[in-house]
Amino acid sequence: MISTDAVIVGGGPAGSTCAWKLRQAGRNVLVLDRATFPRLKLCAGWITPRVLKKLEITEEDYPGGIAGFRTLHFHVYGVPIPVLTRQFCIRRIEFDDWLLKRAGVPVQQQHVSRIEREGDNFIVDGLFRCRWLVGAGGTNCPVYHSFFKELNQREKKSQIVSMELEYQAEPLTEKCHLWFFQHGLPGYAWYVPKKSGWLNIGVGGSQQSMKTKGLDIREQWRLFTGFLMKRKFLTAPPPEPGAYSYFLRQNDGRIQDGRALLVGDAAGLATLDMGEGIGPAIESGLLAANAILTGNPLSFDTIPRRSLPAILLPWKR
Repeated sequence: MISTDAVIVGGGPAGSTCAWKLRQAGRNVLVLDRATFPRLKLCAGWITPRVLKKLEITEEDYPGGIAGFRTLHFHVYGVPIPVLTRQFCIRRIEFDDWLLKRAGVPVQQQHVSRIEREGDNFIVDGLFRCRWLVGAGGTNCPVYHSFFKELNQREKKSQIVSMELEYQAEPLTEKCHLWFFQHGLPGYAWYVPKKSGWLNIGVGGSQQSMKTKGLDIREQWRLFTGFLMKRKFLTAPPPEPGAYSYFLRQNDGRIQDGRALLVGDAAGLATLDMGEGIGPAIESGLLAANAILTGNPLSFDTIPRRSLPAILLPWKR
């Protein structure tokens, strides 16, 4: 059996950032993930200047493709609203792989299925023993299901469902567009051109509100892609998208149970207005590492609950 100070279940931005900080402090850390990296991850890939600051890098330091936007083109009920800002966009397949490699810790492919407490330690799948356990495995994180399902009950009203696609499409514009409440969608749709001819398009909104209104996310995808074709944003119908769901920030859920902690989407930290997940994931990983190193209780009070202030006043974030 392998023994280590901390096992982090999930190698995405939250888990890899936590591992990075723990390794810097000299702790022995093991990351377990069901996938091998680099792996495809559906995500618009939006990151803010605050994210770069937390990662202690500049735009020039990042070796992957990064697109910068000085204007975001919002459309609210069809009304165009250009917003001057400073934002960035990455491809998750590159970004997550880079973060995990930068962490410099052992990574093992493992589909975690059983976690048990043994005194002050945790035993993972009968193979790994650790003093600290970090759940960074996303919405379906096994750490959440093992220890937090009753302590951190997820509210249906906070669940977001999305359909999106990232593919090489030679975008006809380099502008980033977001359409809010189009076709009755209780959320927004997006068109995000990335570096090297990659394009990310998608729709996302409140699962509960769509159910109440009798809306279907697949129909919203069909309407949106038809709109993009009609407006000449696309020259051909896109391939089939992927689908996933996650949870927006909630108020009262527990994020620590002794030496077990939740971070990122496992804790439900996406921002309330834009559903941004990368920034909160990275900050939660840093805070979890600090809690482990200091023994202080884990708190996410310093993580912004909304994204719009960082868009409207990016130089103050």
